[in-house]
Formats: sequence, structure tokens, C-alpha cells
Amino acid sequence: MNRNSLLSLLDAYQTSDPEEMKMQSEMKTFVTEHEDCFERTLKTGHVTASGWVISEDRKSVLLMHHRKLNRWFQPGGHCDGDPDVLAVARKEIEEETGLLNFRVDSDGIFDVDIHLIPANPKDEAHYHYDVRFLFIADANEPLIINSESRDLQWVPLSQIEQYNNSESIVRMARKTIS
Repeated sequence: MNRNSLLSLLDAYQTSDPEEMKMQSEMKTFVTEHEDCFERTLKTGHVTASGWVISEDRKSVLLMHHRKLNRWFQPGGHCDGDPDVLAVARKEIEEETGLLNFRVDSDGIFDVDIHLIPANPKDEAHYHYDVRFLFIADANEPLIINSESRDLQWVPLSQIEQYNNSESIVRMARKTIS
């Protein structure tokens, strides 16, 4: 796997959302222009991967309450040099939720998002070029909270905006419902 694998995934991805189309185009440009796009040492930003984990009945999504950002998000994280974004998303789900028995819905991209990460004592403000995949899991499987989160919860899609009303999260909920 290399940058070209991600570019192929981005080329194959179809979205009807105009804002997401713009981010998809910007992400392709970013990946093309930065050989080190998977490294968090790239100060302007870097590629990340995450998983939108839905229940088998497709009515709930697994969210984690992020310790540093103090908000509810899907599991995900830095690629740390690994260009296999699907494998990174899978690894992040395992690490951040304790789930072991889940499956990818499709090897294709589910959603893309570019968002600003605010400055913190360790890092300057920078962008995450987040590649998201859809996964399915048994909502009855036990969850394990790790040091990166305060809580994990299966959230009914109909209540998603009570946890995080950002367009990024709401867009993924809309895609799941439709």
C-alpha cells in the first residue's frame, strides 16, 4: 500500500454532497502534493482514518467521548506512516472500543472530512484529512474504554445531534439512514 492506493480509493468514491465533494478534491490534492501525508510530523496536517461503526440493525452508531477534545466522535486516529487507511481504521476501532468482532461494510470509502484540530500544548493547530469507512458490529458485545476516551456509547441515529451536531457527524448519520 502507498499513496496511490489512497488516491485510487478517493477517485472511486462517489458523493452527492457538494461540501464533501470539495473536501474530496482538496484531500486528493493534499495527498498528491505531500509524500509524507501519512506522518503526523507533517505540521500543516496529515491523513487520519476512522470507522463509523453501526449496529447490525443499522439504527445505532458507536461513539466515544474524546478525552482531549471533550466531544463525542467516531473512533479513529493517526496513520503514523501506514498508508493502509482501512487497516488503520480497523486498528483504531479495536484500540478505542475493545471491539474485536466487527466487519467492514465495504472496502470503499464511506465519508471524507477535513477538519481543523486546535492547538494544544504538544502540537500547533493542524488539519486532519480523515478517511472514513463503514463497519458493522453487534451492539451487545462488551466495550472497553481506553485512555483516549471518557465513555463509549451506542447512540440511536435519531438522537445523534444531541451528542454531536457537527455537519460531519450528521452527514454520516444521514448516509446511514438513507
